[in-house]
Amino acid sequence: MNIKSLLLGSAAALIAVSGARAADAVVVAEPEPAEYVKICDVYGAGYFYIPGTETCLRIGGYVRYDIGVGDAASFDGVNNVPDHLDAGDTNDTYWKQARFTLKTWTGQETELGTLKTYTETRFNFGNTSGDYATDGPTDPDNWQARNSGISLNFAWIQLGGLRVGKDESAFDTFVGYAGNVIQDTLVPYGTFDTNVIQYYFDAGNGFSAVVSLEEGSGDDTIDSYVPHVVGGVKYTQGWGAITAVAAYDSNYEAWAGKARLDVNATNELSLFLMAGYGSDDDFLDPNTGHNFFKLWDGSWAIWGGGSYKFNEKTSFNVQASYDDGKKFGLAANIAYDIVPGFTITGEVDYVNAADSDWHESYDGIGGVLRFQRSF
Repeated sequence: MNIKSLLLGSAAALIAVSGARAADAVVVAEPEPAEYVKICDVYGAGYFYIPGTETCLRIGGYVRYDIGVGDAASFDGVNNVPDHLDAGDTNDTYWKQARFTLKTWTGQETELGTLKTYTETRFNFGNTSGDYATDGPTDPDNWQARNSGISLNFAWIQLGGLRVGKDESAFDTFVGYAGNVIQDTLVPYGTFDTNVIQYYFDAGNGFSAVVSLEEGSGDDTIDSYVPHVVGGVKYTQGWGAITAVAAYDSNYEAWAGKARLDVNATNELSLFLMAGYGSDDDFLDPNTGHNFFKLWDGSWAIWGGGSYKFNEKTSFNVQASYDDGKKFGLAANIAYDIVPGFTITGEVDYVNAADSDWHESYDGIGGVLRFQRSF
């Protein structure tokens, strides 16, 4: 055997061994690509596609903690509760409330237009502000902190311009809330909770309108097949907006209306003025004087205020109000964004009511410190 034969034999043996090992090798399957959530930016930030569907979903909400002092007629900071004093004394305490609010939005394009839903559910723990006499009609234990209820504030479906479900009355949502203050109802400007059948119409060029059939709530729930009715028109431009709404209470055959002017004076300053008028004098006779929409005293009321942005983090908000019942309300706050999504607001509120057909005279001052993390 020569050297050449020996080399060829060795090479053949190596090839045979290599082939055997290759046959015995474990083949690892390629990993399947992970199905990540797809972003849906058609309806704005925060939406994503529900896997396997064409529906876009957004989940959000906020966690809030309020610390309040004072009430409608006192600001003495005294901890007067029935356990500490004789029965019949009032409870002038600080009040606190924690809230978790869960919101959901969905959107999907269909052959009949955009199909949307919105829900908002609130969970609360705390106590209630105000004086509560132990021998009075109000629950004397309201000064005690507790789980104070779960509320379904919104749950509606909208296809194109048609909306049905639980909403707040178009008498308030279409014309706008009174101001960027916490206590914006020192002079109330309408009732909120109701089931609705609504149609929103966008005519273009800044013109829009709404017609809303509403069930009411509580004692003002409709008692026949005739619904409460709200109608409104709006004109919106870069400088601001002009809005008017009118509402009819079918139970008491009463009506109310509001008109509002919004002005974007500068990039930093926005102002509003709103006036309301109703057809009856409300609550003077509980059997005949009532109106689901007009909760202010007397026939007319007015609200005005504005917001000023000092910078990207800090804003000042103020609102003043007055009604035919000689009630004056003033609320002002400073809101500061510590970091994006976390805001601290400090507010001072004042109310003064003179003697009138609706109430005796009283006045008071109070305040709220609010911590809110929105997401």
